[in-house]
Amino acid sequence: MALDRFFRRRRPQQQTGADVPDLWTQCPNCKEGLYNRDLEASAFVCPKCGHHLRLDASQRVQVLLDEGSFVQLSGAVHPTDALAFQDTESYPERLKRAQKKTGRPDAILTGTGAVLGVPLTLAVMDFAFSGGSMGSVVGEEIARAAEHAARHGLPLVIVTASGGARMQESALSLMQMAKTTVALETLAERGLPYVSVLTDPTTGGVTASFATIADVILAEPGALIGFAGPRVIQQTIRQSLPEGFQRAEFLLSHGMVDAVVDRREQREYLASLLGLLTRREVSA
Repeated sequence: MALDRFFRRRRPQQQTGADVPDLWTQCPNCKEGLYNRDLEASAFVCPKCGHHLRLDASQRVQVLLDEGSFVQLSGAVHPTDALAFQDTESYPERLKRAQKKTGRPDAILTGTGAVLGVPLTLAVMDFAFSGGSMGSVVGEEIARAAEHAARHGLPLVIVTASGGARMQESALSLMQMAKTTVALETLAERGLPYVSVLTDPTTGGVTASFATIADVILAEPGALIGFAGPRVIQQTIRQSLPEGFQRAEFLLSHGMVDAVVDRREQREYLASLLGLLTRREVSA
């Protein structure tokens, strides 16, 4: 009968692909299922265990800056394959995939904005783009951000997340260590503060250059920070490493960073710090 067919129990259809709503994220540390709206409200920090999830550049801007204050500076410079590098695939193919994934030309986003009313220039590295590796474009954009900050009398904040130099650009990538270091001297000459925020992970040539020469160096809880990875070091020296080696808290206890600041408190902390260093009033 027609009515029998109408009231017959139907099996639920399995949703796949774009039909599945992206509502939940599993904490990588405690494996707790986190509702995305709650996670966003807590600055992408697990409310159960306090684990700081990795952010892309756009999310970092959203977490740090006053709403609607960000004006982008980067994006005009694009990477090129100057060395015609080829391993398992060509460098242009790798770049194209990373650009499609992140929607930006390289692993850096820079601009101006404000944190609780205090104006600043901000540079944010994006680990989602080829592991946040530093190539010629990253070096150029950081140099331009430093020059912009110096020209307009603004403090500079750089948020790092990187696996180090980009091997596909070889020596050209390593040259960015010197280039960014020299560019940051313009801020010191004008008495403008430079604050570095080290996030998970910050390693390699980034750690060995601009990330660790700031006036004030902050780090997020649990962030891996170092030049070579702990496994490489342990295999090289053939000794067991101390508990928590190369984590933010270990570096704080050994004087390598000035403070470990929970992401949920970073806006207030940065605003107070920059307000003090630039003698600007912080809005409530």
